Amino acid sequence: MTFHFADALAEEIDTKGAPLAIGLDPHLHLLPTFLRERFETLTGVDYFQEAAKAVLTFNKIVLDAVQDEVVAVKPQFAFYEQLGSHGWKALEDTCQYAKSLGLLIVADAKRGDISSTGAAYAKAIIDNNGPMGCDSITLNPWMGLDTLDPFLKLVEEQGKGIFVLLRTTNPQSHFFQHHGKPSASIQLARQLAEMSKSSIGTSGFSNVGAVVGASAHLEAQQYREIHSTGWFLVPGVGAQGATPEEGLASADQHGLGALVVASRSLLFPKGKHRDVQYDENQEGVTRSILNATRALKQSVLAVSFST
Repeated sequence: MTFHFADALAEEIDTKGAPLAIGLDPHLHLLPTFLRERFETLTGVDYFQEAAKAVLTFNKIVLDAVQDEVVAVKPQFAFYEQLGSHGWKALEDTCQYAKSLGLLIVADAKRGDISSTGAAYAKAIIDNNGPMGCDSITLNPWMGLDTLDPFLKLVEEQGKGIFVLLRTTNPQSHFFQHHGKPSASIQLARQLAEMSKSSIGTSGFSNVGAVVGASAHLEAQQYREIHSTGWFLVPGVGAQGATPEEGLASADQHGLGALVVASRSLLFPKGKHRDVQYDENQEGVTRSILNATRALKQSVLAVSFST
């Protein structure tokens, strides 16, 4: 095995300077006008086909703009699946394009199922011999830890990474995650720490990571103390209201271990970053996205150096 996701992530951060990833969540109604007009008046299969083409075009614009600023991209699968087979093809092509630019891919698929079904998900999304071949994946463990087994196999055999939903911040998440004493999320963190021991790389980090939303920043260091070798994928910075400081709350004493993700605030920037008319043309879109990404990157860097 030559690839090790956690080590590759650490190397990318060392090269590009900040633990920042961009989410590829192409909200159709927020796409630039010159792309929306390709599909908005269509229906049925024609709509799906042209919308998927517009999404792929948009993603390539985004990736070209930010390839030197971010260490990874995180496509949210639902935005592609809603367009059927055409959307799935756009997702495949997006992943291939990201790979061609040397970007790591976090498949935000939130899969979680047992036995052969889980193995099929793993094959489809992160196996090198599957159609996607992503570098890592988000997983939902709340059906039981055996749902992680098919993915852990690829962690060991191919060096792939997993980000297990540990502490999400949707309104009803506490029903499961805060249940019991110690809480279910604390118990899960302990299990992930145990699972991680066999895949710790030269960077000191494991391929078994976790998702800890930025809004849970007050709990973040507790999870870090339990699972010290895991990369934490941290959504919620930007459009969801969390600050870079909150996004990096789960970092270790060296400022490492937290991968901040922003999506809408970078893909569809407004306010002070919107120095051109966003819908005007492709050049304007590229500039707006790049400016927003650089601004957030500087904010993340400022926090990282002060940690």
